[in-house]
Amino acid sequence: MITADQIQAGFSLAEQASKAEYQKWGGDRGCCGFAWVEVKVERTNSKQAQELLKAGFRKDYKPRTLSMWNPGGLPVQNVDIKEAGAYALANYLTALGLDAYAGSRLD
Repeated sequence: MITADQIQAGFSLAEQASKAEYQKWGGDRGCCGFAWVEVKVERTNSKQAQELLKAGFRKDYKPRTLSMWNPGGLPVQNVDIKEAGAYALANYLTALGLDAYAGSRLD
């Protein structure tokens, strides 16, 4: 089972990816939007789901799915910056063995 501490370590990767994208853009420019990470679980009350909830994920409107919005944590509107953090966290969680996906949409 992947612990909440292991999951939270991925947030620093997401923040670093978002900051790198912020530097690339030269600030908060470009299209506005949202980005998030979804993790599919067997049950939202399973032990693994409880660890994800402890790490900051929330139950999603989709069945058996937990989500985290703006995992990079930067207070920006640029969707590319938010996507960079979401993809970094999703890739990290996938490498740990979770069924994780990044998503985004324009505002």
